[in-house]
Amino acid sequence: MFPKAGSARPATAIATLLATALIGACSPTFNWREVRPAESGIGTLMPCKPETAERAVPLGPTPVVLHMSSCDTGGLTYALAWAELGEGVDPDAAQSTWESASRQSLRAVGPGTAVPVNVPGAAMATKVTLAGQNHQGKTTDAQVTYIRQGRRLYQAAVYGHPLPEDALGPFFDNLRVTP
Repeated sequence: MFPKAGSARPATAIATLLATALIGACSPTFNWREVRPAESGIGTLMPCKPETAERAVPLGPTPVVLHMSSCDTGGLTYALAWAELGEGVDPDAAQSTWESASRQSLRAVGPGTAVPVNVPGAAMATKVTLAGQNHQGKTTDAQVTYIRQGRRLYQAAVYGHPLPEDALGPFFDNLRVTP
């Protein structure tokens, strides 16, 4: 049975369908937003709202607090981490320890090749691409940028398989170290 001419039912149904379609269109997988974690001295774009965590890690003779903002979307994990090195902690040794721990955590196949990259405001930055496995034993790739400015070390990373370039560019291309 069809509604009578002039009935509001077809209009209501069409309006409901359009509203549903618009709501779906407003929640994309990659909803890029500027992220500048408090007191981190770094910012970038992330495709989802990050959660934050911190823990003490052994990057030198005494543990340092590692801060992290991360989120998951589209089968990828985006992470931005930083640590303020205390007096007596050698930045080169701390960075080497962090890189080694990252490779071990990923069960990386090989050391990866570090190439210098430009991150505005950073004294030094290198990018490493790694292949390995996640904690569930599934193939996982990582693109990681290690950054140093003063007594701060940073790590910007994306984990997943595969790593589509269009999902990496906004995150890495917008890294900025700020005073």
